[in-house]
Amino acid sequence: MADKQPHLNGAFYGPAVPPPAKTYHRHGHRRGCACCLLTTFLKLLITIVVVVGIAVLVLWLVFRPHKLTFHVTDAELTRFNISGNQLHYNMALNLTVRNPNNRIGVYYDVIEASPFYKDQRLNTQWLPPFYQDHKTTTVLSPHFNGQQIVFLAGDKLTEFNGETLAGVFNVDLTFRLQLRLKVGAVRIGKFKPKVNCELKVPLKSNANSFTFFQTTRCDFDF
Repeated sequence: MADKQPHLNGAFYGPAVPPPAKTYHRHGHRRGCACCLLTTFLKLLITIVVVVGIAVLVLWLVFRPHKLTFHVTDAELTRFNISGNQLHYNMALNLTVRNPNNRIGVYYDVIEASPFYKDQRLNTQWLPPFYQDHKTTTVLSPHFNGQQIVFLAGDKLTEFNGETLAGVFNVDLTFRLQLRLKVGAVRIGKFKPKVNCELKVPLKSNANSFTFFQTTRCDFDF
């Protein structure tokens, strides 16, 4: 007798279908892209810095820039006395400016000259602008005269009395400059160096003074 087949009720169902997999956003991928961009930017920045550094080095080797030199070759006072708190003065000097560079010219666009006595400014004079070619020397002859209120007390008053007796006064002369450099046909930037000259200036009208002015080199500071 044939085996009886089991009776199936309803439709036949195959194996269960697994549910669809959940999709997750990969936030780490975005962070990875940001890191790549940052790394690329840093590499580009380093490359630019290296290229600029090499260019500056090559230019320096080609042009070999040297500092400008300033010397006060002569200076004298024909008046330097105090009446009350008023200092009356009359000072003339000669200044040589040397450009020692072989391939660099200098435009002196602004030349502000100021004498100081005991850290007190006497007055300010603006000298005419000029261009200085390479390997040349220029002579400037500023002249300062007038009167200025000064306050001297204690050690400073003692120093003034001693200088009056000796007939030689310690005067500081400061130049504030605005320069441009000419390299070939190219003019480069605006530089604002400062020049300071510490002078011992004899008083010409003092009969007791036998001191002559000695040429003084000034400090040049960018």
